[in-house]
Amino acid sequence: MTAAGTDTKPAPVVPIIISLLAGAAVGRLMHKYGTTLGSFDVLPTLEIIGTWFINLLKMLIVPLILASVITAVAAIGSGRDLGRIGLKTISFYVVTTLIAVLIALMLVNIVEPGLEDGQPVREKLALTQDTSDVTAGVMSRMNTGTSDTIRSVIPSNIVDAAAKTQMLGLIIFAALFGFYLARIPQPQQDVVSNLWQGIFMIMMRITELVMRIAPIGVFALIAKVVAVAGFQAMIPLLMFTGCVLGGLVLYAFLALPLLLLLVARVNPWRLYPAMAPALLTAFSTASSQAALPLSLECLDRRAGVSQRIARFVMPLGASMNHAGSALYECAAAMFIAQAYGLHLSFGVQFTVVILALVTSMGMAGIPAASLFGIALILTAVGLPAEAIAVLLVFDRLLDMCRTAVNVLADAACTVIVARLEGETEVLAAPVRTEKAAA
Repeated sequence: MTAAGTDTKPAPVVPIIISLLAGAAVGRLMHKYGTTLGSFDVLPTLEIIGTWFINLLKMLIVPLILASVITAVAAIGSGRDLGRIGLKTISFYVVTTLIAVLIALMLVNIVEPGLEDGQPVREKLALTQDTSDVTAGVMSRMNTGTSDTIRSVIPSNIVDAAAKTQMLGLIIFAALFGFYLARIPQPQQDVVSNLWQGIFMIMMRITELVMRIAPIGVFALIAKVVAVAGFQAMIPLLMFTGCVLGGLVLYAFLALPLLLLLVARVNPWRLYPAMAPALLTAFSTASSQAALPLSLECLDRRAGVSQRIARFVMPLGASMNHAGSALYECAAAMFIAQAYGLHLSFGVQFTVVILALVTSMGMAGIPAASLFGIALILTAVGLPAEAIAVLLVFDRLLDMCRTAVNVLADAACTVIVARLEGETEVLAAPVRTEKAAA
């Protein structure tokens, strides 16, 4: 999400793509001719740079999530539309995001992209951490069971929860903090609210810095993976990419149309041409925030949604409803677990689902923000964050696709809320180029 005034700029798309291709080319040369230049071994240096980049992502998770959730809940809680419209909006965002996550879970469990001929693809993906260590870390989560996972939602010590990356408990605390922040008297409310807004703005600036130096980290991570594994990692990665794209298609062209048909009682296929300009913008920029102005215009002029509904529901969705990102994060965590040969228990899979749901609602609407969510989920379930490196190969394409789906889901939820509020002109006719006269 993005607070007002953060002025977050898009990530450097072209440099990231260039660094990805350059990393693959350099890695291929090292795989073929060796990793040493004279007496200097390049591989450890690449590993250090890649580790620094991943650590930067992990370093920002706790303060970014806390600040974003507190400021978002406080802003909603103090708004005049929190009541009926706010409840409907948030309810549909939670439900639609949960549907997206469950689709990802189903597809990855069926296709099993992390396995090849029944065997884990850890070596093909150049995942270097010892399997026994990874298994021990995940087993500690698996042994807790679903009931213990639910108990941990309420932490006894938030500092300890932060240190152990128990994000469910921290998010619950942040939501409660934000809810009651909106209900304390002035001027104390302004003081505390401004503090957290300031923290959030600072974290977004640091996030922007990390994204600006991301090409260096991407180059190091990709070069290391290809140097160790060659291009044999492409097959499982293509399988994973197919799973994610398949899940996005199912969500965008099956789940959302059914919701529009059954709940809003409108022709769902009229939404796609109505939102086409906004969807293309979201796809090209990989930023739901960048597409927001055009999304509002499309809902108003082409879909027939009133400005009263669109200006409340759509910005809220751009901030907290990232269903496509949640789908991707869940699929990524399951894929990495399979690659290590781990079968996650129902309790751990339940944790993955909830974390993907909640972290996607607290992530910034900017390119590559899902990297933070994936780092969080992998750490929370005991998987090594080093595995993020293999996901970067096709991440840009998937980022563009899931961002377009995020905007589509926001628009669908806006249409549903408008219809539930009694608006009769929503998607009542094929694409409208201008508002009907009052």
